Amino acid sequence: MVKRLIVHFKDVFSPLRLRDLRLYWLGQVISLIGIWMQATAQSWVVWTLTGSTVDLGAVAMLGLLPFLLLAPFTGSIADRVDRRKLLILTQLVAMTLAFVLAWLVHTDAAQLWHIYVLALLLGIVNSFDSIANQAFVSDLAGSEVRKAVIINNMLFQLSRMLGPALAGIVIAAAGAAAAFWFNGVTFLAVIASLLAIKAHQQVRVESKGKALDDFKEGLRFLRSSPVLTGLVWIVTITTFFVFPTMFILPAVATNVLGGDASTLGLLMASSGAGALVGSLFIAPLAQKIRRTGLMLAAASVWAGLWLTVFSFSNILQVSMIALFFSSLLIPVIFTTANALLQLMAPPHMKARMISILMLIGLGMQPVASYLLGYSAAILGIQAALRLNGLLMITAIAALLFFDSELRKWETEITVEGKGHPAAAGH
Repeated sequence: MVKRLIVHFKDVFSPLRLRDLRLYWLGQVISLIGIWMQATAQSWVVWTLTGSTVDLGAVAMLGLLPFLLLAPFTGSIADRVDRRKLLILTQLVAMTLAFVLAWLVHTDAAQLWHIYVLALLLGIVNSFDSIANQAFVSDLAGSEVRKAVIINNMLFQLSRMLGPALAGIVIAAAGAAAAFWFNGVTFLAVIASLLAIKAHQQVRVESKGKALDDFKEGLRFLRSSPVLTGLVWIVTITTFFVFPTMFILPAVATNVLGGDASTLGLLMASSGAGALVGSLFIAPLAQKIRRTGLMLAAASVWAGLWLTVFSFSNILQVSMIALFFSSLLIPVIFTTANALLQLMAPPHMKARMISILMLIGLGMQPVASYLLGYSAAILGIQAALRLNGLLMITAIAALLFFDSELRKWETEITVEGKGHPAAAGH
């Protein structure tokens, strides 16, 4: 058993043999911890300023809105320009925004509209950064892209566990501004790693067409595969109902559990811990399951069930356990979707497919975040969360009922040279 685990992890972590990937990921994980510290501190500042779940949802909506509005262009731009230079630019701008927010909070000058504006600006930066980041990892990984996507997700989940927990400690000890200052400094780690990378292979698009035309070409490719369309529907349903829960946790921490910033940090860290365990132990094994459609649907239903359990809890420990298990299989959905889309797409469309996934999957989050905040204000926090979990389960069941191709979809990964999946419905 131990020998099998050793072999398994050696295989999963084989992309770490690549020097440039190691450098990039080192910088990324440091920065991501800071980013999650800022996300936690920002939601706490909004909650302490207003005490409104609607405002929590509004800030989340503004931060995610650029993914919806800019997705037709960000992927095409990331395919056309030098992705390393684009990433350096996004780090510099995000660092500046973090320092501005830190100064506003530190001087007690922060108002809600400041956070609205900064959240929107950071959302614009992130809409370019997230697509360029995933495509850049694929550039560096080459034929190891599927495993690299898994490791990339592991690092994201590791930071999602550590960042909020550290934020809770820092906010309690030194105030929210300290978390923002820390985040600003951590961007230097990514910039240093990008400057240290020797070279990366990128298929640059030479097309003289418009970015919108490139995006439409990507949509046509997606529509040509019914099973990929079903895959994107699962991602959409999962992100619509699961992710907005994170933005309402400050209200849960104080009004439901009677806690403080440390409680918020523990709740967010529990969710991150579940996703990290899922990334480390379950997602790599899930890649071997052939019935991809049913596997992803089951993972989504699992998350919905545990979110429903979470909605009934008034005890911190129970809430932490429920959030842990609700996040456990989320990496299975996103690593599978990300890897399959990149492997099945032509090389020159790699970033475009990521942008389409984000548009369809994440683009609905602004609406979902605001709706959850609004419904929590009307129905109550726990009732709104309960409705969210039950609607998610219902939506997945309806998708499976009406989409026979998704139910039958089997995926076989064949490594031939660069490695491409042969996906077919049987």
